[in-house]
Amino acid sequence: MAARRLTSLISRSFVSSSSSSSSLKSLGKSSSWARGISRFSTNASIEEPVTPNVQVKHTQLLINGQFVDAVSGKTFPTLDPRTGEVIANVSEAEVEDLDRSVAAARKAFDEGPWPKMTAYERSRIMFRFADLLEKRNDEIAALETWDNGKPFEQAAKIEIPLVTRIFRYYAGWADKIHGLTVPADGQHHVQILHEPIGVVGQIIPWNFPLLMFAWKIGPALATGNTVVLKTAELTPLSALYAANLLHEAGLPPGVVNIISGFGATVGAALASHMDVDKLAFTGSTATGKTVLELASKSNLKPVTLELGGKSPFIVFDDADVDNAVNLAHFALFFNQGQCCCAGSRTYVHERVYDEFVEKARELAKKRVVGDPFKQGVEQGPQIDVKQFEKILKYINSGVEDGATLEAGGERLGSKGFYIKPTVFSNVKDDMLIAKDEIFGPVQSIFKFKSRSIIRDIDEVIQRANNSRYGLAAGVFTQNIDTANTMMRALKAGTIWINCFDVFDAAIPFGGYKMSGHGREKGIYSLNNYLQVKAVVTPLKNPAWL
Repeated sequence: MAARRLTSLISRSFVSSSSSSSSLKSLGKSSSWARGISRFSTNASIEEPVTPNVQVKHTQLLINGQFVDAVSGKTFPTLDPRTGEVIANVSEAEVEDLDRSVAAARKAFDEGPWPKMTAYERSRIMFRFADLLEKRNDEIAALETWDNGKPFEQAAKIEIPLVTRIFRYYAGWADKIHGLTVPADGQHHVQILHEPIGVVGQIIPWNFPLLMFAWKIGPALATGNTVVLKTAELTPLSALYAANLLHEAGLPPGVVNIISGFGATVGAALASHMDVDKLAFTGSTATGKTVLELASKSNLKPVTLELGGKSPFIVFDDADVDNAVNLAHFALFFNQGQCCCAGSRTYVHERVYDEFVEKARELAKKRVVGDPFKQGVEQGPQIDVKQFEKILKYINSGVEDGATLEAGGERLGSKGFYIKPTVFSNVKDDMLIAKDEIFGPVQSIFKFKSRSIIRDIDEVIQRANNSRYGLAAGVFTQNIDTANTMMRALKAGTIWINCFDVFDAAIPFGGYKMSGHGREKGIYSLNNYLQVKAVVTPLKNPAWL
């Protein structure tokens, strides 16, 4: 199957599946409210965790083409979300390590071969890297699953092939970035040059570690920049592995530097570093505000932000209900609900509401939760105990606020970070679960109505837009006029019509409002990493103007 086709399969590949397993470090017994709702079942069983068929090869910092220990000698553990046990101890970067990384990136940009290399040669290195990713696909996927908890089938069949596709996409762009010659009023020759911006700082999240690595590094390298990338402290392993492959493909030392550490120390230092020319961050809106503030208070470096979301998923009364139920399920529960564009506000027309809720409840109960290395498992553990406990608190608030708990609502088993797929109906817009980004397997279903026989969709438009976020939205209708109205009225960076989570290397992704600044992927992402320079030269006795 072609890699490009894989991107369109994301929205349907995991709608149907079966099998099971789970196990993890004990986190204590469920609270009393959770024990009271244990009648809701989920298709799963408890077994010993599968031993991953992969070795951890790289745990140090990658600086100037070499894997090195942190100056302090400090390390921190990265944990298996299935068990809470240590996978490996990873070098913990601090400010001195960051300074070394930035210095290496600066030297590689100012003195090294990368920006001076022909764009064609840069593209050849990126293509070779993509070939290595494809060759090591299953090994990288196993590492991603082990460190993150996402299903291996998802990582191996969808995510890592998409990473490969993204690098091939940007490799193709490398020798097609060019400037312009523009006419001027008068005898002047005017060139517009598009130049690499310099040393780029990048901070990636834990929910899609290697995909975010690709979204950030792909366009930065294609445009001739050098990079210092900070991994998420919860999931550092796949980026270190992939960066080693970059050097195997021929990347010069210092062009890409990978540091692992904590946001409050090395992340903040990267955002405020005076010798970093541009910053790109993906993560929560709250942290994004801090990153933006630190960047502005230092050297006023430009910042690209891809932040949180609370995306509406709107089902009209003429929609194919079965298809809408399946896609709403996928839009929310994909990646354990740990997805910034998750369809976490499901608005359903009153005429099909009861049917939709019943089918959504039954589908959630059938969802297979267990060890993500087992074939057929659709949902693995949440990333860590902090996220696990946060999600359960939101579920508790939904119960206390009066939403109807239709399915799930509690942990799975007596150990670990597994949560049963949870469905709430009769959710009101002022409830906490309706407003906050939960980032977990919690589906909230709202009811809306038309106010007249002639279709009036103002109510659902107003409610869908009544959010501080604007990352994505889904619209399900067979009426082309309704679709056209909704796609223009919804304040979000991506609108999916009768589909959801369709990603492609060429499709730009980013948000309105507090969901961020700028766009990732596609041609628009190249602008994030380019400076525009105008060069004006007088002309004497020109033959033409």
